[in-house]
Amino acid sequence: MEILQENNIGQSQIRSILERYSNHILFWLAFYLFFVLNDSKEQGILFVLSKELINVGFYALIVYINLLYLIPKYLNDKGVIQYLLALIVTALLLTPIKTLAFYLFYSDNPDIQGYFIERQGDIFLSSLLIAIGSSGFKIINDWAFHQREKQELQKRSLESELNFLKSQINPHFLFNTLNNLYALTLKKSDDAPEIVLKLSEMMRYMLYECNERRVMLSKEINYLRNYLDLESIRQGKKVNIDFNSKGVIENQKIAPLVFIPFVENCFKHGLKNEIGDGFVKINLDASQNELNLTVINSKAPSLPSPASNKKSGGIGLLNVRKRLELHYGEHYNLDIKDFPNEYIVNLYLKLD
Repeated sequence: MEILQENNIGQSQIRSILERYSNHILFWLAFYLFFVLNDSKEQGILFVLSKELINVGFYALIVYINLLYLIPKYLNDKGVIQYLLALIVTALLLTPIKTLAFYLFYSDNPDIQGYFIERQGDIFLSSLLIAIGSSGFKIINDWAFHQREKQELQKRSLESELNFLKSQINPHFLFNTLNNLYALTLKKSDDAPEIVLKLSEMMRYMLYECNERRVMLSKEINYLRNYLDLESIRQGKKVNIDFNSKGVIENQKIAPLVFIPFVENCFKHGLKNEIGDGFVKINLDASQNELNLTVINSKAPSLPSPASNKKSGGIGLLNVRKRLELHYGEHYNLDIKDFPNEYIVNLYLKLD
């Protein structure tokens, strides 16, 4: 197994190296052809090919000296001024060498030899500009690489945090539901088999479909209905549960398990201290691009507000706020109002 893994790593490294070198070869080939096509063909194509091979060869030489030596040693370690001085010195040193190469190439043409000797300033400037251009490309390429790396790290961090937040929701809900099922089995209630079926459907949804960043809105609503059905069985007639869904519900997608903390809080914190009959009203209105959810539950007048009792459900609301921020950024609005007899949650989402 370890040998296979080492082979895979080796093959990926070789593939990466080959891809990198092939890109360089293609670039210089295109660069070379550009100079060939723009050169005069009076002296024959073979002469032009040889001449531009010398020209482009020296350009490539100063570019790779710059990329492999000058930038790491001077620009990265010693600063811009020393790097520019080193680059100018390199261009000055290569200028007479390139001039000599052309001088020898035109050995049978003294006029052209004199031309290259007189135009050493132009050779120097062209070499320097090509080197500076390679520096700009290197800086932009490195910046783009670091941006991609940063985005990848942010994406991984986002996924890890979302998975952690979802893991805090799922076991909590499962614990409550199993308690409900246990209570009904003790009473030998006929509702127990129905709870098992609905619970299995909900668990399948949580285990196999909630791992995606977005889920179908219709499935999230079905999950919510199953949860309310389970609570309706457990609560009996002492709580009036009303769930209304309207609008367009087709192929919209939503972050998974966003609704359930608000609905769960209705039963966990709002209704548990009720003396008389309680109620839970949920209205969901969806369009193709927007969604509004309103959750209203009754509560005892003496029930402390969540702001003053952070142990009762505070973590769940903090988690869902964090998930909304991570998923939707500025494209959501959450308004929670705590009245003496009612607790109201209004959630607005701008769908993808």
